[in-house]
Amino acid sequence: MKSKIFQIEGMSCAACARTIEKVSKKVEGVEEASVNFATEKLAVTFDPSKMKIDSLKKDIEKAGYKILEEESAADKEKKKKEEIGELKRRFIMSAVFTIPLLVVAMGPMIAESLNVMPPAAVDPMVHPRAFAVIQLLLVLPVIIVGKKYFTIGFKSLFRRSPNMDSLIAIGTSAAFLYSVFSVFKILQDNSYYHMYFESAGVILTLITLGKYFENLAKGKTSEAIKKLMDLAPKTANIMRDGEEIKIPIDEVEVSDVLVVRPGEKIPVDGEVIEGMTSVDESMLTGESIPVEKTPGSKIIGASINKNGSIKYRATRVGKDTVLSQIIKLVEEAQGSKAPIAKLADIIAGYFVPVVLVLGILASIGWYVSGQSGVFAVTIFISVLVIACPCALGLATPTAIMVGTGKGAEYGVLIKSGGALEIAHKIQTVVFDKTGTITEGKPKITDIVPLDTVKEDYLLQVAASAEKASEHPLGEAIVKEAKNRSILLRKVNSFVAIPGRGIEVSVGNDDVLLGNRKLILDKKVSLENMEMVWKKLSSEGKTPMYVALNNKLIGIIAVADTVKENSRKAVEKLHSLGIEVAMITGDNKNTAQAIAEQVGIDRVLAEVLPEDKANEVKKLQNENKKVAMVGDGINDAPALAQADVGIAIGSGTDVAMESADIVLMKSDLMDVVTAIDLSKKTIKNIKENLFWAFGYNSLGIPVAMGILFIFGGPLLNPMIAALAMSFSSVSVLLNALRLKRFKPVYN
Repeated sequence: MKSKIFQIEGMSCAACARTIEKVSKKVEGVEEASVNFATEKLAVTFDPSKMKIDSLKKDIEKAGYKILEEESAADKEKKKKEEIGELKRRFIMSAVFTIPLLVVAMGPMIAESLNVMPPAAVDPMVHPRAFAVIQLLLVLPVIIVGKKYFTIGFKSLFRRSPNMDSLIAIGTSAAFLYSVFSVFKILQDNSYYHMYFESAGVILTLITLGKYFENLAKGKTSEAIKKLMDLAPKTANIMRDGEEIKIPIDEVEVSDVLVVRPGEKIPVDGEVIEGMTSVDESMLTGESIPVEKTPGSKIIGASINKNGSIKYRATRVGKDTVLSQIIKLVEEAQGSKAPIAKLADIIAGYFVPVVLVLGILASIGWYVSGQSGVFAVTIFISVLVIACPCALGLATPTAIMVGTGKGAEYGVLIKSGGALEIAHKIQTVVFDKTGTITEGKPKITDIVPLDTVKEDYLLQVAASAEKASEHPLGEAIVKEAKNRSILLRKVNSFVAIPGRGIEVSVGNDDVLLGNRKLILDKKVSLENMEMVWKKLSSEGKTPMYVALNNKLIGIIAVADTVKENSRKAVEKLHSLGIEVAMITGDNKNTAQAIAEQVGIDRVLAEVLPEDKANEVKKLQNENKKVAMVGDGINDAPALAQADVGIAIGSGTDVAMESADIVLMKSDLMDVVTAIDLSKKTIKNIKENLFWAFGYNSLGIPVAMGILFIFGGPLLNPMIAALAMSFSSVSVLLNALRLKRFKPVYN
């Protein structure tokens, strides 16, 4: 199966999104299709051997929509600005004719209320023909300017997939045609008949104004992407044939040598080959302290070079840079759907046909009950115009767009709407120990040789064995040997035993180095060192047995320092009512000592890497929603198993790939930020859905005349149009409140 995202043109409401989903799912080879109305994107999962993209394009075009060719971010931005400009132009032109139309139509009533005579030319009792023709001439330009509502609306209706434009088209057409019929009658007998020209004009003008504000607000929801895109510099200084030249950033290739001076932005990812500096990476990682860079240091594109000139070799360019990957992650998250959106989508799919039926039934009902044709038409227009599937369609995706964008701003990359939603339900957070709760950079604390064995000899044996290892504990041993200038011996063979240790051939000797399980498995006598091991373990250190030719020669203990914010993060999670667990391959004593330092509730110790996922599953079997936080390759299965997998940004690509949320910094407070952001986003979505459902639940019955039955007023179609426009804008404005979100660091 393959997944692809397409940009869609022509959607006007959530009903359109539902139609595109239905059409896409009918295409052979399509497994899943999901449309995000707010971002105007279609995400398709398909079998490439069965589905041809041309077939999908043709079927979507038949439904009245269009798949756009891939565009650059700049082109998309330009197109969006043009669309907003077009809506503004249409509104101004409509308003120019609608305002005098409204004055003419309402003039006699206003004059009567003020007890004055209206001008004779627009007095329906004096010159009914002039009164009617002036209104007809004023409304025609408004109809022409708003022709899109009619072309799209009626096309969708004839294709049996009516949308919001269909309701507007039918409602305003009913008002206009009824009024044109009245004009013919007025011209025939020079008598006054009721007209709805002002309703048609005002409805189209207000809907256009609503669409304009809606698009403006939509643009603000995706500001996070724009900010990220603006981070990258447009040019780069590179060395070519011994000379420094300036080229567009798109022309930089892997292995090019780039020059960056103080205050300049780093163009692409790479590795420093000359010079020293400090680099501000806060715009990408949220880490405020500049990071020192020397030859061999990795460097991230779009970060800012602070105080030294450097030369570096490009390792990733274009779509492969860290910045591009972040932008892609955020775009995918903003285009994804949360499970909470499903109910709104289902309702939106049936919404327009149901509203059409309700409008027809209500108008017929009132006419049959003895009301006039004018009354029945008023009811019909009001029902169609006040109904708003747009608010339903925007409720969830807009909040997700702002929420994921806000997360990216603080270095918390949420990869999908689903992850954002589930995170607010988390009851237990499981932290991997090494590199997550602790720094992952352990140091040797104790070297305890047995009997006549010398300390440096024990360290030499251990360091020689660990020379080929990439394990942090092994690195600490090798580093200590180098610090003591101990010469390391040649390694002939190396075997890592997961969860236990290593078995190595050093010269003519066989060396075992690892935990108690390894020594017992290999049937090596523990001599009298077990008490030493227990004491070191109880102090939170990781003791490792060293055996030479199947005989124990001593213990080397290593300790990993706890990260500065680990305890604070655990306290904050407790304040949110969340249980905190720690999972590690360390022995129980060492694990318990670390847990007590940090305030962990539950310790899962001596867990082999392949069993981490099973431990997460056991917690889930207790009917708990579980988040797993880790940074290593061996955390990947557990991250995938958890309800929400959270990868530390300093970890491996495999861990990040398996995770639902990526923390750019190695700060556990960002776990709190992710959960808190999720809670606030879901609360915002629920508020939006409540408003959208509540608005339609109250608005449609009022438009159908329920208040009039009990002696209340009849809803004017113009007021209905204003309410409809306000409903979508209010949902967007509520979603934008999330932009005020700040992490709880204090």
